[in-house]
Amino acid sequence: MFQLKENGTTVKRELFAGLTTFLTMAYVIIVNPIILSGAGVPVDQVFMATIIAAVIGTGWMALCANYPIAVAPGMGLNAYFTYTVVLASNGEITYTTAFSAVFVAGILFIIISLTPFREKLITAIPENLKLAITAGIGLFIAFIGLRMSGIVVADASNLVKFGDIAEPAPLLTFVGLFITVALMARKVNGAIFIGMIVTAIIAMFTGQLTIDKVVALPHLPEGIIILNPITAISEVIEYGLYGVIFSFILVTLFDTTGTLIGVSKQAGLLKDGKLPRARKALISDSLATTAGAMFGTSPSTAYLESGSGVAVGGRTGLTALTVAVLFIIASFFGPLVGSLSGVAAITSPALIIVGSLMIGVVKNMKWDEIEESFPAFLVILSMPLTSSISTGIALGFISYPLIMLVKGRGREVHPLVYIFAVLFILQLIYLPH
Repeated sequence: MFQLKENGTTVKRELFAGLTTFLTMAYVIIVNPIILSGAGVPVDQVFMATIIAAVIGTGWMALCANYPIAVAPGMGLNAYFTYTVVLASNGEITYTTAFSAVFVAGILFIIISLTPFREKLITAIPENLKLAITAGIGLFIAFIGLRMSGIVVADASNLVKFGDIAEPAPLLTFVGLFITVALMARKVNGAIFIGMIVTAIIAMFTGQLTIDKVVALPHLPEGIIILNPITAISEVIEYGLYGVIFSFILVTLFDTTGTLIGVSKQAGLLKDGKLPRARKALISDSLATTAGAMFGTSPSTAYLESGSGVAVGGRTGLTALTVAVLFIIASFFGPLVGSLSGVAAITSPALIIVGSLMIGVVKNMKWDEIEESFPAFLVILSMPLTSSISTGIALGFISYPLIMLVKGRGREVHPLVYIFAVLFILQLIYLPH
């Protein structure tokens, strides 16, 4: 089924690769609940929804596409869901309404993934803007990590300032950062996850963490949150969440596609520069997003951490299937995750470090041409400062074609980019952002 011999691998190697990938990305089952709990979603609900989305997306990738790539709710969009969509609405948009937008985005994403439009959309958008979106999200979630831990606090005169690092939470965050970065520097597999566990142990000894229970049967406190597609669509229309849906789709589109190509290239799975079974693989994130919304989590994407499993020999879907099984096993540790997610200093270092990894894409950007660099700069700058991924994307998509027209290179811009620019202008003027 997995064609192990054809791909030059063994069962033992694939299982070890799956374990490596899981440990590298396991932080998501702790970090995702704490971020979405800020929107009011129960931690237990998000924990199980995260695992369900990961099992569905990764399972599809394993059994239908046969790639060693894991899928789970993505970092960045969970923060966008909480801070930009729900909290910024001042109570007008509840998390159930926001999940309706995620659900509709997932349905549209499935349709797009079944057509050639997804590939056309990828080629239409300039490379600099794609990379800028990733970098901007990186700064956004790193800032959230700094703010959650108290390293950065609100300031009346300058909006933000450096916090009191003598306080327990900022101090523990710095300790966790040092431990995790040291592990990463030593090339330890699963460094972020291990760093969180070590930080949690320190938190227990310093009285910041209390664990009453470790294991329990998996459960969903609120059951299925989104069940009726008609109701979900009507809520999207009622609250005008079109820009939100577009942002979900656009970011997930680039994340998954970039990860698929990057990890597949690392594994030597590209054939003549093309990805076999690409359409089957691209459906995985849309299925996970749709299912995740039903149970209570933000959009899913392919995880770049899958490269750690490939690095130790993973080549087939057996690696991904191993990851999915380990997520199922992890579902029995809900009480432990609930306790860990209650201490921001345990999860904040993960957000800061993931953000630092995401901003690394700026090295591949064109900075010597103002028509390419300035729109990208606007995207990167505005995402953390406005706490809005969609606003950052909008400013980039509006400024790029305008500057290209002034430059006399308007014909080089794909018609879809002009359409997006007009839509984003209307969104910024008439819709909440």
